Amino acid sequence: MEVRKPFWTEWSFLLYAGALTVLGAALAALSYLSDHYGKGAYVLWSLLPLAVLVAVARAFRSRGEWIAAGLFAVAATAMWVAFLAALETWWGWVPKDQQAPFDGWHWGLWLLFLLVIGASGAALRVYRFPLLMVFPLFSAYYLVTDVLSGGGSWSAVLTLAIGLVYLAIGVNVDRGPRRPYGFWLHLTAGLLIGGALFYWWHSSEADFALLATAGVVFVGISARTQRSSWAVLGVAGFLVSTVHWVSDWTSVFSIFTPTRDWVPPLVYGVVGFFFVLLGLLVERRRQPG
Repeated sequence: MEVRKPFWTEWSFLLYAGALTVLGAALAALSYLSDHYGKGAYVLWSLLPLAVLVAVARAFRSRGEWIAAGLFAVAATAMWVAFLAALETWWGWVPKDQQAPFDGWHWGLWLLFLLVIGASGAALRVYRFPLLMVFPLFSAYYLVTDVLSGGGSWSAVLTLAIGLVYLAIGVNVDRGPRRPYGFWLHLTAGLLIGGALFYWWHSSEADFALLATAGVVFVGISARTQRSSWAVLGVAGFLVSTVHWVSDWTSVFSIFTPTRDWVPPLVYGVVGFFFVLLGLLVERRRQPG
């Protein structure tokens, strides 16, 4: 079955704003309840917003309001994560001494992420709403990386590898009827690949040169895949390097030029024109014959 793509209009914006506000209110309510009740009572209380959000999602689905139904399915899945976390905290399965995201082996967290993957997969089959993809994508990434690494460079290697796998899957999904799912695959892939590269390249001048080069490569991937998220992340990476260079060049002092306030506008102006040039090149490649 073909997956529909949500359209960005004034009414869909209001749906997103309203549903996400409801989700924020539910999370705030959980925070209040966790401060005023014991762990066991908090687990029971966390079922209330979960049940309400599931009921609202099903009601919208029965009326054919597929975007509203999908958004409340996303909110309900987030509440499912909160419920599982509360339950495992009550049982003592959530680690209390974890210093880093991938520090140590914690089977309680693995079970939590497996249950999240299962629930979000079930929600995807029912609601076919692309935003639900964020739950299995990030859960699978964390689960694999936590099982196979203990942090540090090896975690970055796995992050890069999983990002490349997501990119390959996204390219394949783009060719079929589930293309709307591809946006989240590409966005997650870009974040993982960019995060791994920044982990390695954030110290020396050569590092920032490589980071800027990677930004240009991301723009090239955007042109190839026709996914704008790669261009956004590429520009962000290039700007990170630009900010670093502007800071260095502006703070270089000498006898004759105690400050270089003219450097930032000059550099940012050149970078801006460079982005315009890249945009024109991408546009020219997409024009027929």
